[in-house]
Amino acid sequence: MPPAHPASTERGRFARVSVDSTTVLIEGPWRHQFVPANGARFHVAVAGPDDRDVPLVVLLHGFPEFWWAWRHQIVTLADAGYRVAAMDLRGTGASDKPPIGYDVPTLCRDVAGLVRSLGVDRAVIVGHGVGGSVAWAMPSLEPMVTAAVGSIAMPHPVHARALGRAALTPTALRHLMYFQLPTLPERSMTRTDLVPRLLREWGADGWLTADAAETYRVAAQVPFAAHSAMERLRWLVRSTPRTDGRRYLARLRTPVPVPVLQVHGAEDRCRPAATAPAPASLVGSGYRFELVPGAGHFVPEEAADAVGAILLDWLADVAPLTA
Repeated sequence: MPPAHPASTERGRFARVSVDSTTVLIEGPWRHQFVPANGARFHVAVAGPDDRDVPLVVLLHGFPEFWWAWRHQIVTLADAGYRVAAMDLRGTGASDKPPIGYDVPTLCRDVAGLVRSLGVDRAVIVGHGVGGSVAWAMPSLEPMVTAAVGSIAMPHPVHARALGRAALTPTALRHLMYFQLPTLPERSMTRTDLVPRLLREWGADGWLTADAAETYRVAAQVPFAAHSAMERLRWLVRSTPRTDGRRYLARLRTPVPVPVLQVHGAEDRCRPAATAPAPASLVGSGYRFELVPGAGHFVPEEAADAVGAILLDWLADVAPLTA
């Protein structure tokens, strides 16, 4: 695989590089496609059979990452026979970066439109972090396209709201409050070591390689990507007392009507594992919780083999492949 940051001419600690959206089109055992959905164009890395009869698994990244966070699971799921699409969320990577639309309901409409544009009626939606918030909301907001959902390192949004400050570690809470400021967080993402620092702080010790740190640092410098990432986090906080936020949470209060897989790292330093499991009142009988020992917040990368095995075992039940 070539370097993930071809535009970089130096590897200085805070080196500024000339980047654009093509920087994140990293080569590998996948294909890059651009798909229209919900009035915008989205980048997806796809793998597996190009067959509409094969179950589709859509993978949604978290913060401060992009589609590449799923590089290990793309290969694992595709090799097993699944059709896989790892999406750059609105405002991230090579997807469009419009000035508005960073609320969860709009992100859900983006995913639903993507599923339809890929030629299928329903898909399994798996998200990490902020992408997990979208996955949790899909059965309630976009039920027609949602066959099952998986959330990694993200509690159910209603449960997280009830937990209040306990839903985050103290350091993560301080970061989230800082992200509510205008302009400064974006400058920190693009001009300092904030992105690698978050990856180290929230993950288990020693997981982050130099190449991964540089890949994510450079991806944050794609024009408008840092602002879009902050706008997603700002909506999650600022919408809470507003009508749109209350309406969003109200729609998620009924038990999730599709199978749910929740995966959490035992050493998560952003979202504590002890408070992660969803209450029975918010999930149905098809709920499964898996705790991954030794993994922090970035479970798909920190424990790639374990997450791949968990996903395949779960998918065999909720979206079995036909012979």
